[in-house]
Amino acid sequence: MTLPLQTDRIKDSLMTQQLPTDCILKWAKERSNEVYLRQIINRQFVDFTYAEVADKALRLVSALRAQGFQPGDRIALMSKNCAEWFITDLALMLGSYISVPIFPTAGPETVEHCLTHSESKALLIGKLDDSKAINTVLAGMPDLFTVNFDYPSAPKCQYGFNEFIAKYKPSEERPNHQPNDIMSIVYTSGTSGLPKGAMLSYGAFSWSVQRLVDHIGMQDGERLFSYLPLAHITERVYIFGSSVIAGMQVAFPESLDTFIDDVKMHRPTLFISVPRLWTLFQQRILEKLPQGKLNILLKIPFVSGVIKRKLADGLGLNKARVLGCGSAPISPALLRWYENVGLKITEAWGMTESFAYSTLNHPFRSDKIGTVGNAGPGIEVKVSDNEEILVRGMGLFSGYYKNEEATAKMFDSDGWLHTGDIGSIDDEGYLTIQGRINDTFKTAKGKFVSPVPIEKRIFELANIELMCVIGSGLPAPILLAIPHQFQNFDRERYEKTAKRVIDTINKELESHAKIKGVLMIEDPWSVENGILTPTLKIKRHVLEKKYHDIGSHWPKDKLVQWEDNLS
Repeated sequence: MTLPLQTDRIKDSLMTQQLPTDCILKWAKERSNEVYLRQIINRQFVDFTYAEVADKALRLVSALRAQGFQPGDRIALMSKNCAEWFITDLALMLGSYISVPIFPTAGPETVEHCLTHSESKALLIGKLDDSKAINTVLAGMPDLFTVNFDYPSAPKCQYGFNEFIAKYKPSEERPNHQPNDIMSIVYTSGTSGLPKGAMLSYGAFSWSVQRLVDHIGMQDGERLFSYLPLAHITERVYIFGSSVIAGMQVAFPESLDTFIDDVKMHRPTLFISVPRLWTLFQQRILEKLPQGKLNILLKIPFVSGVIKRKLADGLGLNKARVLGCGSAPISPALLRWYENVGLKITEAWGMTESFAYSTLNHPFRSDKIGTVGNAGPGIEVKVSDNEEILVRGMGLFSGYYKNEEATAKMFDSDGWLHTGDIGSIDDEGYLTIQGRINDTFKTAKGKFVSPVPIEKRIFELANIELMCVIGSGLPAPILLAIPHQFQNFDRERYEKTAKRVIDTINKELESHAKIKGVLMIEDPWSVENGILTPTLKIKRHVLEKKYHDIGSHWPKDKLVQWEDNLS
């Protein structure tokens, strides 16, 4: 599939850009016996060399051809991170198929939408925490061709992966992809309804990866760790893409339960996470070493260095040269906390439509914590008159699959991508995100409120795991908060802290934006209960609907309420 939309944006330099297919074949020839992928199984590494990865990928091409699948056919892939995910993705490229990655935590409605909307003809399924959703969908799609990776948690399909490819010799076909050819259809997280299918071209993908590799200065001997969903663009570009283009080793965790031990086994030199996990790592540290004691130890010169080394070693990050964070807003206070214990986290910003490569705070600058960095090489960023962030470069998507109307809204006549984020740029070009245009809500008083700056300020003042300010159609905004459940958790004390924080921030806000109440949420938000997207973003519209009645009838004399006391 080739689309004309990107033709005038793709420069001559893309014609000479090395594609993932070129690179894996080159590494298989030049570094055939070097270990590329390391899958942890039963607490041991199962290694795949470059030659073995290329061999399995080419066998899969032959196996799919034998089933009648032709170049351009959409083939879906649903699995947690594993070596076979990389192998399959490379095979789909080598066979000129269009891959359709699906989040392994997606619900039945989302899975069915991705499969039917993309018109996928086959589905490869791997490691899953729960196979109920996919089994429900497959029961209604008996004609869909399926293959399962050989893991206990993968649902039984028509073929097992190893059995399927063993019958065939490696394909001798070699693709001749043009920069505008579509490589993949990636469905966005869908914070406001069903996800849209962003079409990603070979040229834009490879250009973005190469710029990232050059900017970070990835070197021989780097070790990557792949655990964030590969269906999300960040992991696909920063980990999968850079590993293939630059030839870097990647390891995969065995399970969530063994995650920290798995990181320790591999000791990555580049490690990317999301705000939620960085918060959980902090909690784990503070449970063993309370903040008061940590502060005292960090003030002692000799002891301070020992503590910092032990903390990094305990997370398996003592060899990490670059630490990253993206996908959702992170509290500057949390980044400061990590910097104080010797771990400098580079915050980055991008979106599926820009291949997750737009801005990043690299090289790390402490004075720019709170921003998401400046534009990466080859990227232009500006803020429009209505404060919307616009991006331009060669690493932009080719439009939404079967949705020309939505595509047209994303680009202006000068090729600028309209991101839907609002923000500001300082005099050194560093970007600060202030929220989404669509996040702004109007209260019952007819006044507009932008919740993200309020949430950021609360994050700086309070120890709250997750929060969301809602207020559409309400008399005044209310804060939904999930408190940290520390040992010996004292509700009364926590409530007093919450009141102090809200009193502080309300003094800083205009009258129509002041927080009227805080609702302490009973059940944690998750992907499973439909509050979080697979990339752990909060579905604000879902919370607006769920808690509208509570917000409408908030008692005048009560600032804090606990949800489990309302039922």
